[in-house]
Amino acid sequence: MSGHRSLADTEKAVQARLGDTPVPVCHERMAAVASIYRAAAAVRQYFENSVLRDAELTWTAFVVLWVVWVWGERETRRVAEDAGISKGTLTGVARTLQGRGLLERRTHPADGRLALLSLTPGGERLMIRVFPEFHSEEAFVTEPLSDDEALDLADLLGRIVLQVETRGADRRLELLDGQDPRPRRSGRRAKG
Repeated sequence: MSGHRSLADTEKAVQARLGDTPVPVCHERMAAVASIYRAAAAVRQYFENSVLRDAELTWTAFVVLWVVWVWGERETRRVAEDAGISKGTLTGVARTLQGRGLLERRTHPADGRLALLSLTPGGERLMIRVFPEFHSEEAFVTEPLSDDEALDLADLLGRIVLQVETRGADRRLELLDGQDPRPRRSGRRAKG
């Protein structure tokens, strides 16, 4: 999955690693998922090191601001859902953005258990300044594609997202024999 090796090199390395293991490998599907990962990582890193750096925003912080900017005041769980992040991640990002005076959090007037997020005037000014720069870089990274190819790519990726969103939970239950997934680990070993 390295950005410095060709897909053919990667396929050869995978085949060498698997050897005669009776694991059916569909190289086209592996290439598709690896390319999705590589493209997403490259685009995110490029944006964070260019247009978002001057605004002192991470990709996730920008997406949260963008969701609230586009849709207006929203309940936190909807912001998390629209941004494609967990509510826990949103809590940390929202606190940081609040601390910078870009986002405001208030209790929902009809249900005190819920919270609403909205942009502050400073957040509004930041988005008005940053979004045109961000969009210019969207055009830059997709420049090798024709308009039709860009729409085709969006459609193809949308189909993958739909597959995961509509069938992923059932597939996960099937893979886990109906059990809940174990809690995620950071990779560190448990303390003795």
